[in-house]
Order: sequence, then structure tokens, then C-alpha cells
Amino acid sequence: MGKVAGRFKNGELSKVFISFVLTGFLLFSPFLSVKGEVPVVELVKIEGTISPATLEYIKKAFGYAKERKAQFVIIQLDTPGGLDISMREIIKLIMNADFPVVVYVAPKGARAASAGVFIALSSHILAMAPGTNIGAAHPVSLMGGMDKDMKEKVVNDAAAYIRSIAEKRNRNVEWAEKAVRESISATAEEALELKIADIIAENRQELLKKLQGKKILIDGKQITLNTRDVEVDFFQPGFKDRFLQRLADPNLAYILLMIGIWGIILEFFNPGILLPGIAGAICLILSFFALQLLPFSLVGLLLIILAVILFILETQITSYGALTIGGVIALTLGSLMLIEPSAIYLNIGWEYILAGVGVSVFLFIFIISYAIKAQFRKPVTGEEGLVGMVGVARTDLTPTGKVYIHGELWNAKSHSHHQIINKGEEVEVVKSDGMRLIVQKKEV
Repeated sequence: MGKVAGRFKNGELSKVFISFVLTGFLLFSPFLSVKGEVPVVELVKIEGTISPATLEYIKKAFGYAKERKAQFVIIQLDTPGGLDISMREIIKLIMNADFPVVVYVAPKGARAASAGVFIALSSHILAMAPGTNIGAAHPVSLMGGMDKDMKEKVVNDAAAYIRSIAEKRNRNVEWAEKAVRESISATAEEALELKIADIIAENRQELLKKLQGKKILIDGKQITLNTRDVEVDFFQPGFKDRFLQRLADPNLAYILLMIGIWGIILEFFNPGILLPGIAGAICLILSFFALQLLPFSLVGLLLIILAVILFILETQITSYGALTIGGVIALTLGSLMLIEPSAIYLNIGWEYILAGVGVSVFLFIFIISYAIKAQFRKPVTGEEGLVGMVGVARTDLTPTGKVYIHGELWNAKSHSHHQIINKGEEVEVVKSDGMRLIVQKKEV
């Protein structure tokens, strides 16, 4: 026994332990490697207007996909268009990514319009669900009012940009340019036939099946997609991303604008309340942020501001309703023109316009009637509120003395120097002179 123990002390015990660890590792390593080899696909959803919030979301998603070593990224797209600057930055991310990017226009009924066309064409593989469409990429100015020369420059720039994207991805260059210059569109089936789209897939499962074995060349390296037993990881947008993206909605922008305007007006008529003014200022700032993400018309915004000015002037000038009518007309026209008419997929719903104008007219009538009544209402507080009240002389007024009115003792003076008011007689307040009341003997 002593010899055996001596052998283990000389190093054989450590050898036995190392052999045991290696054996266990070899036995369990197949299970570990199988789990690690499951290909990961990152799913990103873009819904609504392309905005700076969309760009930040895509940046985070691509960074996360790189960390997870995702095999490729699927961007599920449904957009009416959006901001040109954000669109170009997203395209840069797609075209410089070191992993394949698949754009899937889905679900059924979705579209890739305006800026969405550029993003879709920039993908390595463009897939569309049945019942979707792509096109109408004619550029729209965010503030409208471009002259002919400027509009031509913008269109030429957009046409050259989409041609370069289509050439890079071996897509139909002629159709791409027409989508910009003539705002043409295509269904999913037409897009496949015109060599704009690569795949038509009913759902995500069919898309993954059709992507199996697809070969993509990135920076001279050929990548073969393997979608068997793939793990699809949906990259959820954070609260900040969802909030900022929600702001880029023309209906919400209009609602915030109306709330902001009336909050400021209410504070103007009732200074010191604070809550309407604070809420109005916050809503106005948020609405201006939202409008800068949308193709809004400066003329429409100016008409709404004019309506507010006319409403306020009605309280100061007797116009017999002319200013009010003008304000209603300006507000209605401004609401209709607020979003650039050429932005076919971006507009304010009629129900929101009717509600906004109707509520504005109601609030204005209420505020005006309240203001007029307030102007003619007899003061009930302070020194002016005492005019016309009846009290009792506590001393003889010859012509000055003291009177007791409304539960308080006041210094008083007789309105007429020739009239003597005796103690105990009833007096009526004629006016106030600083902290002294001018009174006269009450008529019987």
C-alpha cells in the first residue's frame, strides 16, 4: 500500500485526473458543438415611415447580428417611404454589411414605396409576399414648394442613385429609374417577372425554404445560405425606438399640433393655470419633431398659424364673426395642405381633420363667449368689487370718516363736500380711491 501511494504522489494521480477530464470532454463535446453550430438568422421589422428612429433601430440590429455571428439578416419591410437622409444611411449599412441582407416585403397587403423601394433594391436578396407591391419612388420635398429646376435636380440625383443600386444588385435598371421618374409600381408577381424581386414567399417559413442553398458574393467571398434548422431571432425595438417611430405618423403629428395650439391659447386666456401651457408647449415641440420627418407643406403650416392669429384677433376686434369664419377656413385648408399632396401614401385622415377643425371651432366659441362675459361682468373681488355695495357709517363723515362694508372697516370720504353723513346712516360706495372709498348717502 505504501508503494502504491508513493507512485500516485510521484505524479500518476494528476495524470489519471487529466485523463478523466479529457475523456469527459470528448464524450460531451458532440452535444456542445451541435448546439453551437445552429445557424442564427436575425429578423428586423420596419413598419411605417423611414425616419432617424428607423435608422437607429437598424444600426442596433446589425450590431447585435454581428455579435451573435448571424448567418444573415431578414428585414421585413412595410413602408410608405420617409426621410431621404435616413434611407441613404440604411442603404449604406446594407451595402457595406459583411453578412447577407434579405429584404422581405410582407405581410400580405404591405408595400415598399418611395424610400422603401431604394432599401428593397439594395438588399442581396429581395423577397415579396403575394398581395404586396413595390414602386412609386418619385422624390418628395419635406417642405414642398421646390421650383422646377430644383425638382429636376432632385429627381436626377434620385434616378442616378437608384440606377447604381440596381446595377450593383443585378436588378432591372430601366424599371428602377422609371419608379423614380414616373412613379410606376409593380405587384409581387410583376416584380419577379421584371427581375426586380428574387423570391415570392407566402410566409417566413416558405421564405427560409426558398433561401436554402442560395449563393451570395460579399467582398469576393461566396456565402452559401443554410436555412435548415435555423434559429430565427427577432430583434425587438426598444421603448425609445418605438416611441420615436410612432411620432412619424401624420395623423399623430396633426393631433399633437392641434393640442399644442389650443394648450397655448388656453394659457393665453387664463394666465397662471400653467398646465395647458406646459402641455401645449410639449405637444408643439413633439409635433414639430414629427413634421420634420414627414413631407409637410410650409404653406399648410402657415395657414394653420394664420387661423390661430385670426382666432385671437376676434377677441380684440369687433368683426361680427368675419375673423372667426376666416380662421375656420384657414384652419381647414391648412389641415388639408399640411402634408405634401404628392406623398400619396402619407396623408392626414379626413376623420382627424374634421375632428380637429370641429373641436377647434367649439373651443374657440366657448373661449370667446367666456371672454365677452368676463369683460362685462361686474367685479366681485378687490376694491372695484365694492362699488355699488351698501354699508353703514361708523363715524360722521365731514367729509371723511369710517364706514363698515362687507364685513370690513374702511376709510371713506363723502362724494359731495356739501353732504354730511351722520354716524349710523346707510351709505353706498361710488368708487374707490386707493385704499379709501368714496361713498354717498343711500337713496331711500
